[in-house]
Amino acid sequence: MQAWRVHRHGEPHEVMRLEETEPPTPGPDGLLVRVRAANVNFPDALLCRGQYQVRPPLPFTPGVELCGETEDGRRIVATAALPYGGFAEYAVADAATVLPAPEALDDAGAAALTVGYQTAWFALHRRAALRPGETLLVHAAAGGVGSAAVQLGKAAGARVIGVVGGPGKARVAHDLGCDLVVDR
Repeated sequence: MQAWRVHRHGEPHEVMRLEETEPPTPGPDGLLVRVRAANVNFPDALLCRGQYQVRPPLPFTPGVELCGETEDGRRIVATAALPYGGFAEYAVADAATVLPAPEALDDAGAAALTVGYQTAWFALHRRAALRPGETLLVHAAAGGVGSAAVQLGKAAGARVIGVVGGPGKARVAHDLGCDLVVDR
């Protein structure tokens, strides 16, 4: 199979290499998953740099969240069990954490649920207790967690102001639903 692997720590574009390797063999609590889509997150960059709280042994494959298919044909979302991440044709997931992929989402959308949307939802609803009619300021509104926060904020009935860096990101934030976009 092909996999993006990291053999030394550094910037992702410098240390990730596309390689042929054997598919992983899951442990007793693991599940082999054929990757349909993998989301790119800030933790993946930190993993490549050796700066994340989890430090898998080298070499490893990044890609902490994915949408995939189990050997019995179930379409699922999962957090990868490192060192066998989602930037490969096959990954390993902890069987206890695998969830069915929502039918309403394509593979790429489903792959984004476990980190970005969960982080944004927790921040907006558990910590901030966002209510309809409130104003929500979202920095990096075109990024992973930021774009999730924009969408979840709008769904909660908030007025959303998005802060971005550049005209391309301003278009993304506008298309996500920001009521006002500020290009810093």
